[in-house]
Amino acid sequence: MSAPALFACSRCFARFPFEELSAGQQLCKECRGAFPVVKCTYCRSEFQQTSKGNTSTICKKCEQNVKAYGKPTACEYCNIIAAFIGNKCQRCTNSEIKYGPPVNCEQCKQKCAFDRQDDDKKVDGKLLCWLCTLSFKRALAKTKQGDAERRAHLKISAMHKKHKEGKLRSHNKRPNRPDVTKMPVPEDQPPNKIARNAAPGARGDLDPNSSDHVVAMTQLKEQIASLKKQITQKDAQLLSKDKTITELKAKHFTTETEFRVKMKTNQKEHDDKVETLNKRISGLLKQVASLSKSSKKTTKAEQLASANSDANNSSGTDSPSIQ
Repeated sequence: MSAPALFACSRCFARFPFEELSAGQQLCKECRGAFPVVKCTYCRSEFQQTSKGNTSTICKKCEQNVKAYGKPTACEYCNIIAAFIGNKCQRCTNSEIKYGPPVNCEQCKQKCAFDRQDDDKKVDGKLLCWLCTLSFKRALAKTKQGDAERRAHLKISAMHKKHKEGKLRSHNKRPNRPDVTKMPVPEDQPPNKIARNAAPGARGDLDPNSSDHVVAMTQLKEQIASLKKQITQKDAQLLSKDKTITELKAKHFTTETEFRVKMKTNQKEHDDKVETLNKRISGLLKQVASLSKSSKKTTKAEQLASANSDANNSSGTDSPSIQ
């Protein structure tokens, strides 16, 4: 039977079965104990603390919202102090947009549950709000854990009891045979039988302390030691590979973030330049239009002036001939 697959903890990089790691951040039991799961003071959602020195009970999202919008107020639907914008929290706002106005919760009787029009989404056949759903799931998980521990304890007790009963049964079935080695040897017994009874350990092939057995056991121990050494080396290699993968993922994430920021900056600069050029072009077009109007006016004035001068000249030349 093949060994179960092991997965690395995202904090200590030790390898554990997948069931022993947390669902969100893939943390082992020791890291979860060192960095416990707490509830946010505002949105009441559970999150993992990232350091022992930071004991804040406010999640990162709410911290950002507090810095941006200030301290929140109580939501008018669920009464959770998480309404940073307006009178509703983000959870109730999104649920109202998606599922319509809220209805009464069948557990707390407050008007803060949202009907998803799906019986599979109901909790135990009831339409519950978000807080009541979390409470029900926690109680159900504790009940399942207690039942599992009780079943395991009963199973272990039954196995111990069965083992003891098997020992007693085998002991009772064992016949009371006399010790042949302590029985007196009859005088008329053949010499070969006397030799066998007199020296029961004379046969070397049944002696467990013979040199062949010692050599075989030594070889097996050496093989076990070499295999353990190989396993330790393989575990160290896997651990180093997991660390390398994590470092590469972090580097890739940082590079991608920097690239996105750079792209946004370049796009913004490009938009600003295009806007500036458009404004400049519009200003130049206005200047061209004004200059073309002024040039038309000057040409008309020059034409009128030249026409008047021609008229005056013609009248001056015609007057002596009339006399």
